[in-house]
Amino acid sequence: MHDEQMIRRFIDARAQGRPFARIALELGVSKQTLITWSRKHRFEIQNLRAVQLETLRDDLLKDLVTRATADARCLAQVEAELSKRNLADLTTPQLLRLSASLRDRILRETDANRMVFTTPVSEVPDNEAVDEVQDWRP
Repeated sequence: MHDEQMIRRFIDARAQGRPFARIALELGVSKQTLITWSRKHRFEIQNLRAVQLETLRDDLLKDLVTRATADARCLAQVEAELSKRNLADLTTPQLLRLSASLRDRILRETDANRMVFTTPVSEVPDNEAVDEVQDWRP
């Protein structure tokens, strides 16, 4: 009979991704017993592995605000460098592509942030004639 502490060590080891053979040597337990434990405790192993991976990911990637702040600093440096560049050095085709690219980006960004107001038919007062949803755009 194996105690709960040994099973706990097994669960931790499997959650870390260690192979059965290595764990068997470390704990002095047969691989078949470990496979049985693995089936019995599979959800706990999976959950522990998920928590460990999430912690690792968060440590490596940092949180969204930290990443966005770092990206914003980098963008400011890139734009500062770009502002030093002379557009006169670009060829006509390069300037045309840049112009088209900037126009497209402006249209995408302003269109994505446009407010759209929609009133469902069920919310339109009875004294107003309506056949469909009414959209209003500024």
